[in-house]
Formats: sequence, C-alpha cells, structure tokens
Amino acid sequence: MNQLFAAVILILSSTIASAQQSWSSPMADAAMARWPNGELTRGSEKLSEWAYDEHLLLMGITSVGASSGASKYFNYVQSAMDRLVSADGSIPSYRPEELSLDDIPLGHELLFLYERTKSEKYRKAAEAIRHQLDRQPRTKSGGFWHKKRYPNQMWLDGLYMAEPFYAEYAAKFGRREDFDDIAHQFTLIESHTRDTKTGLLYHAWDESKQQAWANKTTGTSPNFWARGMGWYAMALVDTLPYFPSDHPGRAQLIEILRRLAVASVKVQDSESGLWYQILDKPRAPGNYLESSASCMFVYALAKGVRLGYIKREYWVNAERGFRGIVRRMVERDSEGRLTVSHAVYSAGLGGTPYRDGSYEYYTRERVGSNDPKAIGAFLLASSEVDQEPTS
Repeated sequence: MNQLFAAVILILSSTIASAQQSWSSPMADAAMARWPNGELTRGSEKLSEWAYDEHLLLMGITSVGASSGASKYFNYVQSAMDRLVSADGSIPSYRPEELSLDDIPLGHELLFLYERTKSEKYRKAAEAIRHQLDRQPRTKSGGFWHKKRYPNQMWLDGLYMAEPFYAEYAAKFGRREDFDDIAHQFTLIESHTRDTKTGLLYHAWDESKQQAWANKTTGTSPNFWARGMGWYAMALVDTLPYFPSDHPGRAQLIEILRRLAVASVKVQDSESGLWYQILDKPRAPGNYLESSASCMFVYALAKGVRLGYIKREYWVNAERGFRGIVRRMVERDSEGRLTVSHAVYSAGLGGTPYRDGSYEYYTRERVGSNDPKAIGAFLLASSEVDQEPTS
C-alpha cells in the first residue's frame, strides 16, 4: 500500500512539473506576438517606451530564453532595445533630467546585450544610466528619492528600479565600493517601513513627514500594497547574486529576505495560494487577489530557495502560488493569446490628482489583463518554478 501511494505521488508530482514547464514559452510567444519589437500597448493605450514595464517584460523573455536556449527570445530582446538605443549609444526616449528611478531598470538589458554582443553602444547607454545614480537626490539619511518630483520619499518600488542594476554594474565594472551604498538603500527603507507586528512593509516612507499620506510620527504610508512588497522582494533576490561573498551587506540582505519570506507567506491566501491587493485585509470590501504581486512573490520565494538564501520549505509556498496563478489568472485574450488577468495597472502616492495611499485608493485603481508587468512577472515566476531545487 505504501509503495502504491508513493507511486501515485511520484506521478502527480511529475504531472505538475510538466504542466509548469509548459507555461513559460507559450506565454512568452504570446507576448512577443502581441507586442512586436517590444512596442508596448494596453488596449488602445500606448505605454511609455523607456520604462520599467518594458524592462520587466524583457527580463521575463530573457529568462525563458536562458532556460529554453531558443535564439528567438534573445533576438526579441535585442530588437526591442535597438528600437530605443541609437547607434551612438544615446537613448532618445530617456529623460535624465527627471531623475526618476523608474528609468533605471532597463540598464540591465543594456548590460545583458553588451555582454552578449560587445557592442559599444550598449556600454555607453548603460554608462549614462549609471551616471544618473550619481546625481539622484537623496534623503538626509542617504536614501534615493524615488523621483525628483517626490522629494524626501523612498518607495519600495524604487529598490527594484535601482538596486539590481546598480549591483550588476558594480560587479561587472569593479566598483566594490558601491555595495556599501546598495546595502544601505535596502536596510534604510526596511528599518522605516517594516511593521513590527506583522513584518509587512508599508509602501513608502517620507523622511520629512510632510506628505498628506505620511504618518506624522513614522513618515510611512498607511497600507501594505502587495506589488510594493513584491517589487522589494524581487529586488533582493535579483541584487544578492552580484554581492561579493565577503561583503557584510550580503548577510544583511539575506536576513531581510528571510524576514520578508516569513511575513509574506503568513498573508498568502490559504485557499487560492495567491496574495491580496492589500495584504493584511483579505476580507475587507473591495479587496481582491492580484496577479502581478502574486507572480512576484512566487518568483522571489522560488529564486530565494534555489539560491539557498531561504529554507527549502518555502518552495511549497511558491509552487502553491504558481498553481493558483495558472488556475485563476491565466486566460486567453480576444485574439486567443495567453495573458494574465486581474493585474492592477498602476498605483503610487502623491502627484496630481493626489493619491492618498488609502485603502479605498488602492482597491479602486484600474485592474485588467494584458499588462506587461504581470506577464513579465509571470514569465519570471514560471521560469523559476521550472527549476525545482534538488536539495
């Protein structure tokens, strides 16, 4: 009887693994057909060109190419970037004067293409992106402002936008001193946004405490936005591989990731395996299971396990989350192409009209399908879950 039970479990495990492996390439192929040359749209809306949406999609496509070995994925990434980068290395759609961290992450694709092709135009473009970090405004305590127009504010999103590229550039061009600053960015925002009771991170922190959304005592925004924490979780697992093994910041970041893993699985929905838009209020009116953040948590947990940063037991959470995404969030669009549904298109703080960070604000933002952030995060999650750790 025990042998029969073990055989059934083995068959089921093999079936699940095969199902997971079948999702990466079909989803990537659908995305490339939907957005030729990386020209992103959402319905009739054309999306910004030099932006993190493009990066996350291309990052996902790259991960599928790395696992499959198919050249079409590399060709797509190069074609998309060549549309944005001129022969002399200039980037017409990049606006360095805005000093927005959202403009940094495509630097990863520049470094990837430079490493693959040795074309100087990619190196020059990456150098220009890296130069922005030297000019980026900072809080008095040394944290990067999210954007020039958001003074004294650090957002969780910003850690993903800046730090993985910052670390990759430092590793590839021998700038070891930069790792002190990179570690500081992570530890600073965690020290100010982490809730001691739940371990969850508030979306943002205003050092000046002047924003209407900021708590007048702590400076934090009022809610735990799922994708905000998802950005931060991905930032950790994408930055850590570049850290020198003997740098003290590496151990600090691993400890942060371990705390984040504990907190995130506590708010993982037990029925679906997914995460809610507002993490700690699953039954509040208007709250919903959100796909992009769920993909991000799956990716961070699975990659964290694979690289040995967090315990093997978190693989179960990642796998359960991925099954929930496939079951509830993967659909076909009007043209019959695979897509990811139930993604919030955007969320932020301040600005005009003013975004107050309230529960009502986050749960009323537009939600839909065919969002490149959700699809890119799905591709990353799928590629990681395909690589089940052996120990």
